[in-house]
Amino acid sequence: MRVVSGIQPTGNLHLGNYLGAIRNWVRMQDEMGEGEQCLFFLADLHAISMPHDPAELKKGTLEMAAALVACGIDPAKSILFNQAQVPQHAELQWLLGGTARMGWLNRMTQWKDKAGKNREGQSVALFTYPVLQAADVLLYQATHVPVGEDQKQHLELARDIAQKFNNDFASEDAPVFTLPDPIVPPQAARIMSLRDGAKKMSKSDPSDMSRINLADDADEVMKKVKKAKTDPEPLPSEEKGLADRPEALNLVTIYAALTDKSVDDVLGEFGGEGFGKFKPALGELLVETLRPISERFNGLLEDREALDAILARGASQAREIAVPTLEKTYEALGLVRG
Repeated sequence: MRVVSGIQPTGNLHLGNYLGAIRNWVRMQDEMGEGEQCLFFLADLHAISMPHDPAELKKGTLEMAAALVACGIDPAKSILFNQAQVPQHAELQWLLGGTARMGWLNRMTQWKDKAGKNREGQSVALFTYPVLQAADVLLYQATHVPVGEDQKQHLELARDIAQKFNNDFASEDAPVFTLPDPIVPPQAARIMSLRDGAKKMSKSDPSDMSRINLADDADEVMKKVKKAKTDPEPLPSEEKGLADRPEALNLVTIYAALTDKSVDDVLGEFGGEGFGKFKPALGELLVETLRPISERFNGLLEDREALDAILARGASQAREIAVPTLEKTYEALGLVRG
């Protein structure tokens, strides 16, 4: 079993990122058996498909690497790297470009959403983004790829490209590419803004009080929880009582996610209590959970040498796995190599 997954290097990670995705990666890594492997990469090549600030991209890549390690991704157990240090990703994307079809890419929902009405004004990279995603996983002969609802279509495309390539250029008993299967991760907690229970927690929200950042210290965390928007009613004894109370539901959901309990379990403990009791309990739980992450995160950001070494080592390991697949691809296509 070989699991491959990537994440955009956005920087400035918050609680929603941790509970929504990163914690599942850590659990997946820790459940791997002997001979099984996880590769996690920072998708910096994907980031240039949209307008970007080069300095921010570089900063975001380093922040994301630091955050992943701080949250529990162990470079001794998993391979952690950024795409730009493994040029085989871009090479394989070009080689797969002869197999991918315009019609397949035109049907991609994310292309339609991101391009909007101005398709002619979009970058070629945005259109061919799914081919790079296919290269990201096929390069490592991934057997499994964690996917959310928004990525299922892209994994199906990767399988279509791999199948067509194998049919066109390889024999049935010696395929060039493994067809990866999806892993649907456990339902992740949907963490909303602390200022508006109808909006997802986001780093793009202009108010820093709307989110809990992984770099926040204990005082900041407690202040944000205490000032989080709520209502005057006490907590109900079961989840259905929170149906029209999005801010209350959000805070209970965060508590439930951090303790691996259900919302009903948390309400069984705090039902009938007001937020004057619940908020301090949630704040202390968050401080206790995030303190080691925050300390490790800030320490890594100050130790650029250690961070660079982690990414360089991961990239070296990734290239070692990638090169044989790339060589087989060149050979299958009849390309002459020196």
